[in-house]
Amino acid sequence: MTLNGRVALITGASRGLGREIARLYARRGARLVLVARGEDALNETAGELSRLTEVLPVAADVSEEAEQIARAALRSFGRVDVLINNASTIGPSPMPPLDRYPWDALLQVFRVNAVAPLHLMQLLLPQMRERGEGVIINVTSDAAVQAYPLWGGYGAGKAALEHLSRVLAAELSGSGVRIYVVDPGDMNTEMHRQAEPGVDLSRLPGPEVPAPAFVYLVESETAAFGRFEAMKLIGLRPVEAS
Repeated sequence: MTLNGRVALITGASRGLGREIARLYARRGARLVLVARGEDALNETAGELSRLTEVLPVAADVSEEAEQIARAALRSFGRVDVLINNASTIGPSPMPPLDRYPWDALLQVFRVNAVAPLHLMQLLLPQMRERGEGVIINVTSDAAVQAYPLWGGYGAGKAALEHLSRVLAAELSGSGVRIYVVDPGDMNTEMHRQAEPGVDLSRLPGPEVPAPAFVYLVESETAAFGRFEAMKLIGLRPVEAS
């Protein structure tokens, strides 16, 4: 699948990794549905990229307004070829240990990081299956597979997203729809700064470094499912694919 002329829906698109993916997709001719909660930052990104391609900004909370997001995308473009579930939340900042993690905050972390992406997939999969093609990329983290102190809430939510993705990929076998989970690695982003307030993150790469992996997965990868580390994938060395 080439991105030129395709429709890509990217959540968390107003800043960080989502914005960098959108910039690359726009340069390759994809039409964009950009979703974020912050309307001002979203409109700024949309204004920048509208000079390159057709852009629909949707100011919405994925955990509350998935139906509205899907309807807006399909009403404007008639299809969504690529879904990037990038929006996520770190939860309370600074992050608490699990034995003192507020249960209501943990529910919201799971709602944003796992349930909302699944909901969007449910809403957009029918038209992908009807055409027999589509790509879904869910952004994960090494905290989903490694036990880092204080990262339990965020990591557990991402672990849930990864397993939902694996099961859904098995259920979609033979449909032509590809599903990937991608760990972009540690980045110097606003969300990471919220996760570890006061920590100097200047040594870390910016989100523009792993973003090219999201182009490769659409245009060059052919496996029905894979878990990839973006930093290694950029060198075309997939960690795992099945």
